[in-house]
Amino acid sequence: MFNAAGRYALMAVFVIAAGVCLFYDENQMAAVAGVMFAFVLWSHFKSSSILMASKYFKNGNYEKANQLLKEVPNPDRLARNRRGYYEFMMGNIALKNEDYQSAEYHFQIASRFPLGSKNDKSFILIHLANLALRKKDGVRALAYAEKAKELAGTERTNEIISKIIKEANSLQQTA
Repeated sequence: MFNAAGRYALMAVFVIAAGVCLFYDENQMAAVAGVMFAFVLWSHFKSSSILMASKYFKNGNYEKANQLLKEVPNPDRLARNRRGYYEFMMGNIALKNEDYQSAEYHFQIASRFPLGSKNDKSFILIHLANLALRKKDGVRALAYAEKAKELAGTERTNEIISKIIKEANSLQQTA
């Protein structure tokens, strides 16, 4: 679990170690250093700083989480199991900053990737339903809420979904 600067430093250490090993004709050790370099490089693109960011996100330090998420070189290259968390955190941070268009974009992407449990997935759909209600789109809000209802696993989640359905129905009746 390193941030980008830590991974770059670690990659530099492995390159230097491989060079020194080659200089002293220690080919097997140079190969090991090369494999370690390749592993760190692979993890840089596939996992990046997502685990560290999730730790800060969970503790409520959204600024630090956002800073670590911005280190991700290309979110499209993240592993499937990391991409969902990346988009979920980015969507929540955008919600905190009241950037609703960006939040909807990130939640839409997060809904296509695996997340922790079905209940976690239902929260993504709840966020999308709330954003649809904000736009006064009752049809989409109902669709998201119905899908979230299928995945909901807790009483709290079901309460939130029923409130969304109620509000979306009243929105449709006034339209």
